[in-house]
Amino acid sequence: MTKTLKLTATVLLMAAAGLAAAQSAPATAKDGALVGANDMTLYTFDKDTAGSGKSVCNGPCATNWPPLMARAEDKASGDWTVITRDDGSKQWAYKGKPLYFWAKDAKPGDRTGDGINQVWHTAKP
Repeated sequence: MTKTLKLTATVLLMAAAGLAAAQSAPATAKDGALVGANDMTLYTFDKDTAGSGKSVCNGPCATNWPPLMARAEDKASGDWTVITRDDGSKQWAYKGKPLYFWAKDAKPGDRTGDGINQVWHTAKP
């Protein structure tokens, strides 16, 4: 293989890897709901203001409703944004609404958090 062909192949592989990384979302749609990488249902909280870049679910609230955490290097893309929580950690938001798991969901497909106190709702794509 020539040096130019090797370089071209390397550039194409790097571009494909970058494209795959850019297109991967922190959650997917399954049965009409957004789910995390663990296939557990994600939720939104009515007290969070869409687009504010803030979560109002902190402390004991976040124990019951663990945030869908983002890594420091994660970047916003399309409908997905990264917000900074009160403790400085990062959290994913979809269409401006921070996303959470519900601690009492026991297995993938559970949606026991939907409708709690009329302010928690299954996140929908």
